[in-house]
Amino acid sequence: MIEISKAAAEQILAAARESNLLGMPLRIAVKRDQQGNFQYAMGFEDNVTEEDKTVQSNGVEVVVSPFSEELLKGTVLDFVELEGADEKQFVFINPNDPNCTVKPE
Repeated sequence: MIEISKAAAEQILAAARESNLLGMPLRIAVKRDQQGNFQYAMGFEDNVTEEDKTVQSNGVEVVVSPFSEELLKGTVLDFVELEGADEKQFVFINPNDPNCTVKPE
């Protein structure tokens, strides 16, 4: 379904600790806009349903809706410094996203 890199997991767990949300799963969602671009969202979730899919990756429990599951298949969430940027940020490396130029290793 989706993999969380070690660097991303460390950042997610640190954010959970700082916000007193440790132990709460991370929901990741994606939808396709009118132009066909993928729009991603993530946040800690306290309302997991029976239809949701869950996976553990590098110590992070991830929750995904059935709709997002298909679009996220094979995706890696990483935390990297982008070329020309002064700080690190989360990136979705998604082979299903037509605009993704990086493929998961």
